Amino acid sequence: MLIFAIAMTLGAADTPLRDVWLALTSHASGESISIIREIRLPREIGAMVVGAALAISGAMMQGITRNPLADPGLLGLTSGANAALAITLAFIPAANYFGIMIACFIGAALGATLVLGIGALKKGGLSPLRLVLAGSAVSAFLYAIAEGVGIYFKISKDVSMWTSGGVIGTTWGQLQVIVPFILIGMILSLLFSKQLTVMSLSEEIAVGLGQRTALIKGLMIVLIIILAGASVALVGNLAFIGLMVPHLVRGVVGTDYRYILPMSGIGGAAFMLIADTLGRTINAPYETPVAAIVAMIGLPFFLFIVRKGGKGLS
Repeated sequence: MLIFAIAMTLGAADTPLRDVWLALTSHASGESISIIREIRLPREIGAMVVGAALAISGAMMQGITRNPLADPGLLGLTSGANAALAITLAFIPAANYFGIMIACFIGAALGATLVLGIGALKKGGLSPLRLVLAGSAVSAFLYAIAEGVGIYFKISKDVSMWTSGGVIGTTWGQLQVIVPFILIGMILSLLFSKQLTVMSLSEEIAVGLGQRTALIKGLMIVLIIILAGASVALVGNLAFIGLMVPHLVRGVVGTDYRYILPMSGIGGAAFMLIADTLGRTINAPYETPVAAIVAMIGLPFFLFIVRKGGKGLS
């Protein structure tokens, strides 16, 4: 709540906290109040739901795969959604926001399928290192497709605006389409938290306790695709949030996913609010891309996790 209040007051045009309160609780009018209601409020709501969705989907991926490096951005989901978005803009330019979101779901599913399939080809199954390498290769391939489609069909600017990673330009109409899918995905994810805790320990233990592991994994992967696909449809590509936040949360609440998932949602929302506020204020009135800020924080964290778990990844 504190970070939300700061995000609502700071920006290229700083607004008094009193105006924020009036905009949220009354029908008062005025220039700063209009800025808050029509530009800043939908933007910060979008940042919160996307941050929560990416953090929860990352936590679920880490639990399912028992892989500390799992993240929707590193395992092909966001790159697949980006490629599908570019193809949709090229071949169905009249597609509405709902159609673009469905395309992102399909692309995310395709990206995840390619990564998991390639990672499982070699004998020995899905090791963390193999999964990350497959994810890097598939992501590079799918990003190349998105760029190639943009250049060939002369829509590079449109594709870049969608996929650059940020919540600038978020509208109430977009939120009305996207937020219900994200909220449903997050609520259903919380219902699987107990099964995810058992599965994160050992698949043998889960089977021994009577879990239908294949069915549960399939349902959770569908939820991850919904959360990641909807996030890309709203803000484009944002890697590392689903990697960092669950790791930080585990240091506070332990290894029980009944606490990890809701706290990851809160932590992801707060992290995205901080990143977006920094993007709006570091070089105001110009925007610093949120994706750049997240990457600057996320890459060192990723390298730290690799170094910390290096022996377990070999």
